[in-house]
Amino acid sequence: MRTRHVLLGLVVLVVAVGAGVGCWYRGYLAGVLPSSAAEMSELTLPPGFHIGVYASNVPNARQMALGPPGIVFVGSLSEGKVYAVVDRDGDHRAEKVHVLASGLNMPSGVAFRDGALYVAAVNRILRFPDVARDLDKPPKPEVVTDGYPSDRHHGWKFIAFGPDGKLYVPVGAPCNVCDVSGLYATITRLDVAGGKPEIVARGVRNSVGFDFQPRTRELWFTDNGRDWLGDDQPPDELNRVAKEGAHFGFPFCHGDGIKDPEHNAGKPCDQFSPPARLLGPHVAAIGMRFYTGGMFPEKYREGVFIAEHGSWNRSKPIGYRVSFVKIEDNKATSYEPFAAGWLKGNTASGRPADVLVMPDGALLVSDDKAGRIYRISYEGAK
Repeated sequence: MRTRHVLLGLVVLVVAVGAGVGCWYRGYLAGVLPSSAAEMSELTLPPGFHIGVYASNVPNARQMALGPPGIVFVGSLSEGKVYAVVDRDGDHRAEKVHVLASGLNMPSGVAFRDGALYVAAVNRILRFPDVARDLDKPPKPEVVTDGYPSDRHHGWKFIAFGPDGKLYVPVGAPCNVCDVSGLYATITRLDVAGGKPEIVARGVRNSVGFDFQPRTRELWFTDNGRDWLGDDQPPDELNRVAKEGAHFGFPFCHGDGIKDPEHNAGKPCDQFSPPARLLGPHVAAIGMRFYTGGMFPEKYREGVFIAEHGSWNRSKPIGYRVSFVKIEDNKATSYEPFAAGWLKGNTASGRPADVLVMPDGALLVSDDKAGRIYRISYEGAK
């Protein structure tokens, strides 16, 4: 009799576990894991917008790049991996996440061009030729250059090809604030067929996001302000490179004329290029894109979406959201939250790291804390 009861108990346990697995699987197919449903319901967007999970198994997801149809490439920082996120059936939910490379040195930046994937791994730019031919057997990378500084402090990079066909590569300052020279605190461009980096902008403390204005083709970029000047200064910045070689102030000046208390060297701040828009202090504004899609309302066309990764040492956390900057006549005229809710009090369930405009006009958002990629779409005001 006792044996019979034990066997019956095991059957009940197996059925219960099977049912639980079934519920989890159905939840995964629906695009929201059960454990994240509450978090998702707390995310806020303007009326008519919807957010769902595009991919949920992309640890430390950072920069994203469009590949061939149905493929989004994703870099990482702490994981040392590069991913291919695949949505072959076009249902706006990834069926599979391939690991293309692992063990790399903070391969945060990715860019795709002419069938090849380019990856920034601190001092090296790597190229994976014909990368989409077989995602289960990715090619070995070729070294395009290993001539960038090897400092890990602000060494992770966001990269993209410009309208001129060259690869743009920022180089952060290897410090919170310090005197810099050479390639430090610059944005460079590189001919991937050969040649040395050319400096496009100077005085850039740590840019981990940039894009090219679709009409003027000018370079715009986010820049993270220095730490330890208090909770409310300096602001992060959105900048526009109106003249090649322009200097944006670091380490002498910050924001809209804040002289550095230790490194100003008597320089007037008005000699540097001013920010196009001041952003929140310490929001960690990183990945940014001009909205070039047709899905969102007219207000958002050719404006800038920015992933605000969130403050790390502010007494009251700030950021942890996606913000929007409206652009009119090539000027940044407003700045407002767009997608928020990852931050509740002093606790964050996610940290937006990049944004990417999809061919259908939807906006992807990578989250390196939750290891997810979200998809924001517009369905019209109800």
